[in-house]
Amino acid sequence: MLFAQEPLAYRMRPRTIDEVIGQDDVIGSHTALYRMIKNGYVPSLLLYGPPGVGKTSLAYAIAGTVQRPFYMLNATTAGKKEMEEIVADARFEGNVILFIDEIHRFTKAQQDYLLPHVESGLITLIGATTENPFHSINPAVRSRLGQIKQLHPLTKEQTIELLRRALRDRKRGLGSWHIDISDEALAIIAEGANGDARAALTMLEEAVYATKQGDQRAIVDIQTVSFCVENKGLTYDKQGDTYYSLLSAFQKSIRGSDVDASLHYLARLLEGGDLTAVCRRLAVIAYEDIGLANPLIGVKVMSAIEAAERLGMPEARIPLSVVTIDMCLSPKSNSAYKAIDQALIDVRNGKGQSIPLHLQDAHYDGAKRLGRGIGYKYPHDHPYSWVEQQYLPDDLIGMQYYKPKQSGEEKQLAHIYERLNERKKQ
Repeated sequence: MLFAQEPLAYRMRPRTIDEVIGQDDVIGSHTALYRMIKNGYVPSLLLYGPPGVGKTSLAYAIAGTVQRPFYMLNATTAGKKEMEEIVADARFEGNVILFIDEIHRFTKAQQDYLLPHVESGLITLIGATTENPFHSINPAVRSRLGQIKQLHPLTKEQTIELLRRALRDRKRGLGSWHIDISDEALAIIAEGANGDARAALTMLEEAVYATKQGDQRAIVDIQTVSFCVENKGLTYDKQGDTYYSLLSAFQKSIRGSDVDASLHYLARLLEGGDLTAVCRRLAVIAYEDIGLANPLIGVKVMSAIEAAERLGMPEARIPLSVVTIDMCLSPKSNSAYKAIDQALIDVRNGKGQSIPLHLQDAHYDGAKRLGRGIGYKYPHDHPYSWVEQQYLPDDLIGMQYYKPKQSGEEKQLAHIYERLNERKKQ
């Protein structure tokens, strides 16, 4: 057997917190958490971050540092029986560390059984989630996990450091082999891993397996590394926090007129395979962020969406990229949606419940006896099809929801709006 049975990423997990690469703001030697753990105290924690940033590894390292019994469960599969066994062991061994992966899926039954033991100190709970804990974690769980620590993807430099450590380590890594791999190849792996430590080590191991020569030698070339890296750095969960952050970053980049950033996020969304979400968000942006500054953009966007849906991927990327660039470079205005939002606030607060009598429906017998429709002035009977009369309810007279911007085509609309308001005041 050339390698140990366990994958390289598993074998290279840090044994103590001093072996952790990255996450200096969470577990660096200057942090309070580092000092607590070094002094033998482990608080209950919630570790939050995308896959591969080291949530499980950090939990193992913490347990290894304090030399305390360590148990691991997954909230989606763990039952009461498994938790009862851990509680029994904790009563025998003293305080144990329990790591629960995907803790955002913790059921009420699991909570009801386990949380009292966390409160009593019998169990130190470390939870891990890829979801935003303030959206996905039950407050009852969150309150017991006093410290919430967000872990971040490794930098390219940190990932290369991790790969070099695996290449040097003779006991757990690949150090007993003679592996010829260039700095350029390591950089390709680090970039392809996109901050995911597990993915980086897995790609390195695959590249070594693909180029082994004899029992203890591998010459890893760029072509093989590129093959192993392809698409490995892409992480995408349509129900996850990253998904919504990608959509948010896409819209904000278009709103900010950054063409290159917008195309980057468009590419990530399309690679994730959710064409419907991209089209929907583009339609929203056309009216929310560009609006009256370029009214025709809505027509262009809907045409691009129709073309994309008919074409499907990969051709759909072409009309969507065209309209994304067009929207980035278009003048922007949010005046229309701001106006309707303010009008909705007034309606929800009970303002403007009445309708002026002269505007009310008068197309039935007896309407005039109720005073409805009397005195209405038909604009088309007047010059320029405009005549001054009251349209707003009595308690909203003088209200101006629309605040035009001097942007793009809205300049002309702003001029007309201002002239009409001046005539009202005469």
